[in-house]
Amino acid sequence: MSEPVRVRVATEGDLAAIRELIPRSVRGLSVGYYTPREVESSIRYVFGPDTQLIADGTYFVAESGGEVAGCGGWSARRTLYGGDQAKDADDPRLDPATEAARIRAFFVHPDHARRGIASAIYEACVAAARAAGFRSLELMATLPGEPLYRTFGFHPVEQVESVLPDGVPIRFVRMRRDIEG
Repeated sequence: MSEPVRVRVATEGDLAAIRELIPRSVRGLSVGYYTPREVESSIRYVFGPDTQLIADGTYFVAESGGEVAGCGGWSARRTLYGGDQAKDADDPRLDPATEAARIRAFFVHPDHARRGIASAIYEACVAAARAAGFRSLELMATLPGEPLYRTFGFHPVEQVESVLPDGVPIRFVRMRRDIEG
């Protein structure tokens, strides 16, 4: 029997656990989608906490069995993906009437994968984005994340290849969906 999952807004006090979780998630759940070189490069240059999400109160952690089992969030800011190490200093707010809220930085500990962690975080994100007046959602999916986001009703908009600072190309899928209700 699996432990109950509790989703709550992340705080600065969660950063150490988030920083530990992200590389574990990427290494454990990217097998078969990305090469080891792509995984390590993406951890260095792309994946990491975006502390603006925590400051904005739009990032969540999911706890199960007394530990952080997953994290993820949404944003009313322009950045589509990437941790602090990948962002520009300017990250302006979006207009909910004309732009899509961003679904951001979902990571699940491999030991907790496929147990509803990401779904619980996603539900919290959709409710918050809807309450903020957004009518649609957009994200940049990793290859292992694309099937999950399809189950949430997202559809691919474009395939993207980003060449990281060390010359390693990594593939993503930009996806979008409307918020109903």
